[in-house]
Order: sequence, then C-alpha cells, then structure tokens
Amino acid sequence: MNLSKSFLILGALYLLVGMSFGIYMGAAQEFDLAPVHAHINLLGFTLMTLFGIVYRIIPGLADTMLAKVHFWLFQIGAFLLLVLLFALLSHMGPEATLGPIMGVVEVVVLLSIVAFLINLWQRA
Repeated sequence: MNLSKSFLILGALYLLVGMSFGIYMGAAQEFDLAPVHAHINLLGFTLMTLFGIVYRIIPGLADTMLAKVHFWLFQIGAFLLLVLLFALLSHMGPEATLGPIMGVVEVVVLLSIVAFLINLWQRA
C-alpha cells in the first residue's frame, strides 16, 4: 500500500464531493449544511492531501505500523464524522443519540492524529 498515494487520491475524491456539494447548495440556495461542506473539504481534502505530501516528502514515515494506524483510524473516523454531521444537521436522528456517537468518532480522529504525531516525533 502506497500511503502517500492513497491519502492524495482520497483527498482528491473528497475535494470532488465537497465541491459538488457546495455547487448543489449554491444552486439550491440552501446553506443549512454548510458545516458539512466545510468539514468535507477540511478533513477530506486539506488534511488528507497534507498527510499525503508529508508521507511523500518523508517516505520512511509510511513504512511504520503507526502510519497504517494513522491512515485507517483517520479514514474510518473522518468518514463517520462527516456522515454523522450530515445526519445531525439534516435532523435524521435526535441530537441526544447522534451527539455521543459523534464524540466517540471525534476521539477516533484525534487518536489518528496522535499516531501521526508520534510517528513524526520518532522518525522525522
């Protein structure tokens, strides 16, 4: 698995989704889901692209278990967070139910960043 390439391709896919979502919101003049659009572009495009570039510039980082933990926790966490945020803002479920689940998922994303930081600390 080429970690850099995987992050970069997924980042570009999230950019496509985020921009398409933004175009839809603009055309429909409905901006209630603007935070979802912003999070798709920030978590999906910006961070994944940044991670891909870092793993490309410092290739030794990608050959570690921490890098794989970082990748998979971030993929799972970011995707679930975006889905849950969409569900919350679309009123598809009660905040009392979705809120605590989002909290757990946010911790998953945070743990992925901790894995990235430790990897950088040890090998950069």
